[in-house]
Amino acid sequence: MPVGKGGWFEASAPIRVEGGIQARAKRGSIGEQWWSRRFVDILERVCDSGRLARGRSYARKGQVLEIGLAPGVVTATVQGSRAAPYHLSVRIAAYGEGDWAGIQDALAGEAIYRAKLLAGEMPLEIVEVFDGLGLPLFPSELDMECSCPDWGLPCKHISAVLYLLAESFDQDPFLVLAWRGRAKEDLLDALRGTAAADDEPADPLHVDDVPFADRLADFYEPSAPPARLRPRPAPSSAPPELLLRALEPPPIKVRHIPLADILRPAYRELGASSEDRP
Repeated sequence: MPVGKGGWFEASAPIRVEGGIQARAKRGSIGEQWWSRRFVDILERVCDSGRLARGRSYARKGQVLEIGLAPGVVTATVQGSRAAPYHLSVRIAAYGEGDWAGIQDALAGEAIYRAKLLAGEMPLEIVEVFDGLGLPLFPSELDMECSCPDWGLPCKHISAVLYLLAESFDQDPFLVLAWRGRAKEDLLDALRGTAAADDEPADPLHVDDVPFADRLADFYEPSAPPARLRPRPAPSSAPPELLLRALEPPPIKVRHIPLADILRPAYRELGASSEDRP
């Protein structure tokens, strides 16, 4: 690497690669969905702006060769100015089975969260669910390592990977959860099981099986109070001219009087006479 004035190393252009992972956003901010922007906002708040800018340039040029995500760790290979690519890792805390059991119960307890997740959406309120359990969804600290000789972290290589990671969150928000330790299908299977249990209709013929010895004191008592066993009053009959009210009146008049007005008294008389018959 050439030495410039004052003994500082001059920056060298990275070796161009073919088939690298390129950022879709060619200019402006990276990350479109709220969860991706939340991650990028954290990066830009805690990381050096100059290194992040160079990282965005690396991401847009396609200098990142590969990225892998597993619970608690992201690994990547980035082509820099030297012949050998650099290897790096970014680690966060992955939650264990006990923590995830509580998270899944909290998400399943809200039908709207469960429905959105099963539909492939990330509800904004999910951040509050995690925070309420003392288990933040987005990391505030990152444990970063890179094999490059750059001083300070994150270097431009890590910055490039973090921006591409944010874009991958745009495509699949469940990667945020996978980084915290829960694979997409495992979470959805748990939520589907809860939904199926909630939607299962109750058996209308089910009767609790109580031993006879436990019912000696009240076995012969009626299951309903006597007041509820009195005969109910007969329902009131419909008005005799109900049919005339329900149907569209015929456009016929007799001596300028609508036919429905003429028939209405006849219907009432017929109804009264039927009530008098035994």
